[in-house]
Amino acid sequence: MDELTEMILLLGSVLLVGLVAELVGRRTPLPRVTLLIIAGVVFGPSLLGWVVPAGTQWFTVVSQVALTMVGFLLGGHLNRLNLRRHGADVLALSFAVVTVTAVLVFAAAWFLSGDLGLSLLLGALATATAPAATADVVRESGAEGPFTETLLGVVAVDDIWGVLMFSLLLASVAMLDGGDGMTALALGAWEIGGALGLGVVLGVPAAFATGRVSRGDPTLAEALGLVFLCLGAARWLEVSFLLSAVVMGAVVANLARHHNRPFHAIENIQWPFMLVFFLLAGAALDVQILPAVGWLGAGYIVARIVGRLLGASAGARWRGMRTFTGLWMGVALLPQAGIAVGMALVAAQRFPERAEVLLSVVLASTVVFEVVGPPMTRLALRRTRESA
Repeated sequence: MDELTEMILLLGSVLLVGLVAELVGRRTPLPRVTLLIIAGVVFGPSLLGWVVPAGTQWFTVVSQVALTMVGFLLGGHLNRLNLRRHGADVLALSFAVVTVTAVLVFAAAWFLSGDLGLSLLLGALATATAPAATADVVRESGAEGPFTETLLGVVAVDDIWGVLMFSLLLASVAMLDGGDGMTALALGAWEIGGALGLGVVLGVPAAFATGRVSRGDPTLAEALGLVFLCLGAARWLEVSFLLSAVVMGAVVANLARHHNRPFHAIENIQWPFMLVFFLLAGAALDVQILPAVGWLGAGYIVARIVGRLLGASAGARWRGMRTFTGLWMGVALLPQAGIAVGMALVAAQRFPERAEVLLSVVLASTVVFEVVGPPMTRLALRRTRESA
């Protein structure tokens, strides 16, 4: 059987598994994200081996398309109305969560490993969230209200702080090791600044040009065109495609007074991409590395959980919000996925002497947070009484 035929059969199987996961998710406390990731682990090399590594070669493309869609939709929540209502809360919560999480994970890693550079890198990686998983849990549960809007805003902004902190700490570690920290800092500045510029350059004309045609396929073509153009340009310029998509979505949401149809079009076609993304993400996880990470991995996981809870609580107290809001916001922000893994790969390439430990800890913690995190997000939405 040739590779193309295997890929087509795999795609059909994945879509059917996704249908089963959605049906089961409606009858259990587990969200479909967790069910799909567990199914991926079961069908992947870790257990049954039905989805072999060769079948996940196109995972990078699927995941980047899915995350670009997520970023575009998250940016759409950063409109004038939501920013006026929750903008200050979003900035305070996201900054507090990122800062406290980074500090606690750094302290735990330094205590357990004694490696200052490794501890700085782990502290930066711990700030990353899982926007795709969080957004899908919100959509699946039908949650609506101020907590949900704030959560989506925090998820959109959180990774901006995370990428910025990662770039700064990457440069710091390079200088500690006697390397060229300015080059690392310049690359980080370009990744962030270039992404912001690209989002604006694509978002301004898109805000005025889209939504001018009749309902139907042209609107879908506009939405897909924006997503693929943003992803392709970000890859070409070597900037953050997720950040570019968030900025593009925010620009369209704030400048397009005559429609919001591209966002509806993306919502209608997003799920098949997300389905393949989550199942193959599960297949790419190796549960056999869990026992190998030892105390450092356990310390990373515990410190990240505590950092999320304390950071969100501090941000809520800073803004004069109700105590339970900060606590449940921290619970809702527990998922960690591909962005952390992607940053870990960059750090591993830059510091190969730390690659084995760094990747083991991040990959092992991703297994834990991807399985446990989405149910915690759903629980937070229920406890704040914004979902059924």
